[in-house]
Amino acid sequence: MKCDLAGKVSLVTGAARGIGKAIADRLAANGSTVYYTDRDADEVRHAAAGGPWLRLDVTDPAEIAAAVRHVESEAWRIDVLVNNAGVNTMAHRVPIDQFPREEWDRLLAVDLTGVYEVSKAFAGLMRRQRSGRIINIASIVGLVPLRLQCAFVAAKAGVVHLTKAMALELGPDGILVNGIAPGSTLTEGTRKLFYGEGGMFRDSVQKMLDHVPLGRPAEVDEIAVAALFLADPENTYMTGHVLVVDGGWTAGYAREF
Repeated sequence: MKCDLAGKVSLVTGAARGIGKAIADRLAANGSTVYYTDRDADEVRHAAAGGPWLRLDVTDPAEIAAAVRHVESEAWRIDVLVNNAGVNTMAHRVPIDQFPREEWDRLLAVDLTGVYEVSKAFAGLMRRQRSGRIINIASIVGLVPLRLQCAFVAAKAGVVHLTKAMALELGPDGILVNGIAPGSTLTEGTRKLFYGEGGMFRDSVQKMLDHVPLGRPAEVDEIAVAALFLADPENTYMTGHVLVVDGGWTAGYAREF
């Protein structure tokens, strides 16, 4: 997919690897100046491949404010903001009565509060421009909860409704706010959990994929294509929508009973 993003300025959080890097690469390949940001400065500098990058921890208000000042002083505007930074838990796949409070706080701080803080910080600049796109990366678990992931599920459900609330509030200023809900996607994290040879839940992969009509996980670039569609300047009347990219996982039961 191609679109004309020449002259547009974008910023992607969590862009050092995985879905975030794929989205940032797609935006850049279509002409946008893209600020790659991540809390891992070494990795994000490498991911940016000579383009602009910033260290950005979405749980640190001071770093967020510094990022806004930097982009505003250097580029004067922000056209596309992608809130992709997120974490999940590896060790604590347990019922709620066993789920540690500190792990709950860690996930909510990045996956939900981080989206709020970064959006809040950049929304003022977009309102002054009276234009902009905000794309929030949610998850299908924010729409159809899965077991043993109470914090991640709660955070992503929050992102879904925060996206809609932001669309209502910012639409009058010409700002479109949409989300993407990926299904299982081949990233470093899912390889550790499912798809790598030593994955923690390697034995249960086929049970999960049996519920996916396409029978496989997504590639990161398949999520990036959805983000490019939402960023396309010709896509002018979609806001408050969460685009599901899950191979049909949430369409209904994919097997006979």
